[in-house]
Amino acid sequence: MMTTSTAQTETAVGRLRRPYSTAELVVDAAVHILGLIVAVAAGSVLLALALLHTAPEEFPALIVYVSTLVVVLGVSLAFNLWPDSAVKHYLARLDQAAIFLFIAGSYTPFLAVLGGSSAGVMMMSLVWGASLVGVALKLIVPERFGRVAIVLYLAIGWSGVLVFQALGQALPASTLWLLLAGGITYSAGIVFHLWEKLKFQNALWHVFVVGGASLHLWAVIDCMVIARL
Repeated sequence: MMTTSTAQTETAVGRLRRPYSTAELVVDAAVHILGLIVAVAAGSVLLALALLHTAPEEFPALIVYVSTLVVVLGVSLAFNLWPDSAVKHYLARLDQAAIFLFIAGSYTPFLAVLGGSSAGVMMMSLVWGASLVGVALKLIVPERFGRVAIVLYLAIGWSGVLVFQALGQALPASTLWLLLAGGITYSAGIVFHLWEKLKFQNALWHVFVVGGASLHLWAVIDCMVIARL
């Protein structure tokens, strides 16, 4: 039976989070499970259509993207529902590290469209390099650099503006709008991530995460499948 969480694990900004009620845990779990269902179902369709019809060259990049999407939601679900223990503290590290991998994974399909251009290579190196630094920080010294991690999440997430012109020429306009909407959704959700005293704060934060991820998933489908049919 699910009980009130007494976990005193640290949030991404380095503070001990309050215990969540059973109702909060149930709603949060429902949000995660819905997100996982969408990710697995839509991701499977995306991979099948891309491999067999529309984007075989970008298929490896799509595998990276879908894998990081499923991993970030799965690890987050496990961390948020796991009872207070040494395992939960380990999952906290994985949860925060997985976010960096997912940000890089989300960029990968779109940068793959740029091919071997200087802009594509530069951004791929920048995004994955910064994300791997973030992963290392969260796995090795998770109790430090809490607020820096939030800034790094946002910086990597919005770094695409550096190659916006190149992306604008390579991607459909509808894809760009979906990417922008997803980025705004993620960024707006951070308000709830930091508003720890608000009831259902964690579930609301994850609603924005799932919303942003869904918009970006649709952007990938739009770019890799719909625009190429």
